Amino acid sequence: MKLLVLGGTKFLGRAVVDEALDRGHEVTLFNRGRTNPELFQEVEKLRGDRDGDLSALSGRSWDAVVDTSAYVPQQARSSAEALANAAGHYLFVSSLSAYADPSKPLDEESPLAEREQGQPDDRLLEDFSNYGALKVLCERAATEGFGGPTAVVRPGLIVGPHDPTGRFTYWPHRVARGGDVLAPAPAESQVQFIDVRDLGEWIVQLSENRVEGPFNAANRDVTWKALLETCRQVTGSDAELVWIDPEFLMEQEVGQWMELPMWLYEDTGLHATDVSRAVDAGLTFRPLDETVRGTLDQAETTGDAGLDREREARLIAAWKAR
Repeated sequence: MKLLVLGGTKFLGRAVVDEALDRGHEVTLFNRGRTNPELFQEVEKLRGDRDGDLSALSGRSWDAVVDTSAYVPQQARSSAEALANAAGHYLFVSSLSAYADPSKPLDEESPLAEREQGQPDDRLLEDFSNYGALKVLCERAATEGFGGPTAVVRPGLIVGPHDPTGRFTYWPHRVARGGDVLAPAPAESQVQFIDVRDLGEWIVQLSENRVEGPFNAANRDVTWKALLETCRQVTGSDAELVWIDPEFLMEQEVGQWMELPMWLYEDTGLHATDVSRAVDAGLTFRPLDETVRGTLDQAETTGDAGLDREREARLIAAWKAR
């Protein structure tokens, strides 16, 4: 298969390229050459800019296209239109944030987000309030612009090797430090994410088979207890998990998702996503310890998420003294 990847050198795109090369496919990258340009010396690299210069795509053809890097609809539409007669399949990577109400259980038929009046459609707002709506517009732009077989993949939180955020990475590193670790109760509640390697492998499979339609992509059957116990086992830590009720965390104004990474007070949506359609289409999940090890060994921890150590200690002390 001749595969064109729009992006391909940061996180998910990197995993897609790794998997495609492992499978013996011929890969071409199209990007600006600014992020990790030293990667994949063996593949063809086309330079351009999705905000204007797509000329490098002219006169070429591929069996499939994977788009991991469009954030506004004009980018998605222009790329899809430029490739409409040049490829047999288009896969656009969206997000679970595309759903209108992530506080409720999600499946592919759940209502999608809509742009609020006055919100721009050509840039992401600083508070990310239009992120989901922009992803929906990108999905539609890619599907309409390409006009052929198109898949839309909506991942949950993507984690693992080369993760550029501190969200999932906070937990393995925090548990590794040991001591009392603030853990969000109930311990048996589900927490959902997706290993970037599992997602990359599955995206290549979808492209090979020219599968169409929308798909949610996250793991399933992983609890907070399983995640944190696995972190402890992998790191050999002496950490003691202190399970704190969500009502107490809200009373103490603990920030959801970022300050206490991945935690949501009402976790009925982003941690209650139906992924049966994706599983039926071939999505599989590696053992949890592999994800934790890959995160510890290769993730890029940026420090943009996670409880400050002193605040964590104060919260645990207040919980124990209640």
